[in-house]
Amino acid sequence: MEQLQVRTDLALETREKFEEDNVEIKGVKVDEKYLEETEIKVTTMVIETENGAKAMGRPKGNYITVEASDMDGQDEEYHQRISMELARIIKNLLPKTEEKLSVLIVGLGNREVTPDALGPRVVDQMMITRHVLKEFGKYAFGEEEVTSVSGIVPGVMAQTGMESQEIIRGVIEETAPDVLIAIDALAARSTKRLSRTIQITDTGINPGSGVGNHRHGLSKETVGIPVIAIGVPTVVDAATIVSDTMQNLIQAMEESAHLQSLSTGLNALNAMEKYELIRELLSPQLNTMFVTPKDIDESVRKLSDTISEGLNIALA
Repeated sequence: MEQLQVRTDLALETREKFEEDNVEIKGVKVDEKYLEETEIKVTTMVIETENGAKAMGRPKGNYITVEASDMDGQDEEYHQRISMELARIIKNLLPKTEEKLSVLIVGLGNREVTPDALGPRVVDQMMITRHVLKEFGKYAFGEEEVTSVSGIVPGVMAQTGMESQEIIRGVIEETAPDVLIAIDALAARSTKRLSRTIQITDTGINPGSGVGNHRHGLSKETVGIPVIAIGVPTVVDAATIVSDTMQNLIQAMEESAHLQSLSTGLNALNAMEKYELIRELLSPQLNTMFVTPKDIDESVRKLSDTISEGLNIALA
């Protein structure tokens, strides 16, 4: 599991910080949309100013979360609706231009480790067009001009001996795409989010940060072009499992007249303080443990289908 290349679920952490403070922060806007028919919830947070970025501890940009209770289910029509919503979001985040864009799709992660294989499997299902357009011209697919799409799976450092950023910067230098879209697996900060949320942001991505493997980040500042990051939580660490269990225990204690006094002290801590306390108390062995659902094979397969379909629609 040392090679798992995942990051923390950025958008939900940012939104929760906003909600916990329960105050309006200047330069930060939050909008929530609930699609009743499909039970899909889309939360959009926009950090507009430097002061807002400082308050939230995140770069300026858009942080979007698509939440769906049955995202890991088998309903094809349901997944198609998620794909359509994802396509709408990606279209809005792409640079606005009258010319067709050239897009580089990057599948981050280790193809050999199922929870970390989301990015590579999405790239496998993308409609790659760059080579055809170079050979036959911009109308190679008919009367309509299409987006130039290329893809790469850079692997992980243990496989290549190189940072993903080093490989990607070399590809960008040679192929000159207009925008980079990176897909990666995430480390969840809540067990209920596993395989049930899609995180999208236009601020870039830091591969490996979810499991403490801090690698060089992918952002406009580091690679020279806009970076859109997409990810789904596929693993959760031991501290999060214990934290969720403790929260359920506190709720049960509050409902019991005999145990209410015991819950008061723990309830005074916010979610992050509880998490950090548990991390300190866990043994070194448990602190590095990451857990994934037993049906992760099927979940990654379905989610890669859903994300690739959304991207193919957005870039058509």
